[in-house]
Amino acid sequence: MRAARMTTEDLGDKHVTGATIWLTGLPSAGKTTIAHELAERLRADGHRTEVLDGDEIREFLSAGLGFSREDRHTNVQRIGFVAELLASNGIKALVPVIAPYADSREAVRKRHASESTPYIEVHVATPVEVCSVRDVKGLYAKQAAGEISGLTGVDDPYEEPHSPDLRIESHTQTVQESAAALHALLTERGLA
Repeated sequence: MRAARMTTEDLGDKHVTGATIWLTGLPSAGKTTIAHELAERLRADGHRTEVLDGDEIREFLSAGLGFSREDRHTNVQRIGFVAELLASNGIKALVPVIAPYADSREAVRKRHASESTPYIEVHVATPVEVCSVRDVKGLYAKQAAGEISGLTGVDDPYEEPHSPDLRIESHTQTVQESAAALHALLTERGLA
């Protein structure tokens, strides 16, 4: 059984409305960079904010999971559970996680809806050609060299969101512009 949710009166703070902001997209699309930029802006405005980085979650919460469809689904559901728990307690949970499958993302959205917790899905829609040039972690080079397989968007599926709350084309704007667009959406929804 879940503990009672915090209220504005509990915290005495005007920025207690939590939300999950899930940034989905290909590896090296810019998800984490945008999330950290937005987190700084939200914190400066007095919001309690946490970034749930996909790599850190894999290391500490989902260690032992592989990259099969089932394991990826389990990973996304674990992250979704933690994000909803944080958001339901007044924290802006920024989640820059690939989450390649539409059904996994939809299950997370439904969990949030069932708890009446705000959920925003953002598609960082950077083309694979741009991501492979950025190649922050060297994954595209390793895949091209045959050192790894199952790279999302190359030799493993990535199901793009059909109707995200916001689509960001990070290759056509600065990180600050991307974060500002997301901040504007949060403001419009009464979350910033």
